[in-house]
Amino acid sequence: MCGAIMTDLLYAFYGDDFTGSTDVLEQLAEGGVPAILFLRQPDAAMLARFPDVRAIGLAGDARSQSPDWMNAHLPGVFAALGDSGAPVVHYKTCSTFDSSPAVGSIGRALEIGKAALGGIVPIMIGAPHLGRYLIFGTLFAAAGGVVHRIDRHPTMARHPVTPMDEADMRRHLARQTEAKIALATIDRIQAGDAEALFLDAMADGADAMMFDGMDEASLGAVGRVLLAHQRDRFRFAVGSSGVTRAMILGWQAAGIVPPPAPLPRAGTVDRLLVMSGSCSPVTAVQIAVARADGFATVQADVAALLDGSAAEEERLVAAAVDALGDNGRVVVHSAEGPLAQDVPAAGAAIGAALGRVSRDVVRRTGIARLLFAGGDTSSHGVAQMGLEAIAWAAPLERGAPLVRAYATEQALDGLELVLKGGQMGAPDFFETVRRGG
Repeated sequence: MCGAIMTDLLYAFYGDDFTGSTDVLEQLAEGGVPAILFLRQPDAAMLARFPDVRAIGLAGDARSQSPDWMNAHLPGVFAALGDSGAPVVHYKTCSTFDSSPAVGSIGRALEIGKAALGGIVPIMIGAPHLGRYLIFGTLFAAAGGVVHRIDRHPTMARHPVTPMDEADMRRHLARQTEAKIALATIDRIQAGDAEALFLDAMADGADAMMFDGMDEASLGAVGRVLLAHQRDRFRFAVGSSGVTRAMILGWQAAGIVPPPAPLPRAGTVDRLLVMSGSCSPVTAVQIAVARADGFATVQADVAALLDGSAAEEERLVAAAVDALGDNGRVVVHSAEGPLAQDVPAAGAAIGAALGRVSRDVVRRTGIARLLFAGGDTSSHGVAQMGLEAIAWAAPLERGAPLVRAYATEQALDGLELVLKGGQMGAPDFFETVRRGG
């Protein structure tokens, strides 16, 4: 990146949103792989601050962008990550794979990455550690302890921007790309045929190879294939943190990384700011539980924020500062549950506004911990914070770890963050974040 080659790197990734990026950090930490996530493309001086990392990432917001935006931005990103010295560059998607031809097109990202780095493109969507399973090319995801086919999932089937109405992931991608995608099914993976299928797909001229994934064993089998053929047959992979987990299992089996050390614990903080732009029913329950547990809640005027009202942003800052002074716990939110059908989705604008509010609240109060709820909120909110990089700090709940920020501004340097996707977390998750577990 910027001409700097880090010869000990095992892996580099671009997160198509910020919550997914921290999910990768969590997987790497649990696998004993030191990593850093940059919030802007780093220069040589920034890279020099982290000489001991073995994985690097760049957090982005491609999940909410158009194919034209991807055409303009992703070729340079993928080329820079490829120049870092990492043998594998991973385009990290959400494990629910929500995307469309017009917004967050995973198919277009696949085409750009293949053009930039060459080779066949492995695709892994299943992430069993998150309750996401790909079986015979069909995606299933858990919600409330129940596993649903993705087109019948109570949240993702009704996503306000990229609703998932197709569970066959090759059919889903066919709307976004003309790439030829082969499939390695779970029965063949379990039979030990993953490598043979991978090689056959290349011989048949496939552009990409989708692997089923439903458990640690199937991810481990694929990880061994990826490790055996990185650099020579592929440089670029697409998918969820299942890609990361598969690579870790491959590294561990080959003795490339040591057994992971015991994980640290997050401490308790007296004050917590929660900024939520999520429309998920899961987050709505979390807001209600937090309110019952003593959190102050502040409803944002969404129309005013979308109009760019500085007065509304200042009102939210003042209300949050007052609440933090009174009882130390506050949720600022734009919604409680799914939007009405006549209300337009505006995740980017809402997220950016809540990010500006968060930055000013941190500056005025000196709070040590901040939680963003919602994928778009996290991506666009953190982008307004003026941070340079984040590193994993401690586990909290699967898919939403505690991370620590690096920033040149003293008030923001060392800030602890949790970036939660809308459907992530137990009902009392906000208090879990405050307590540190």
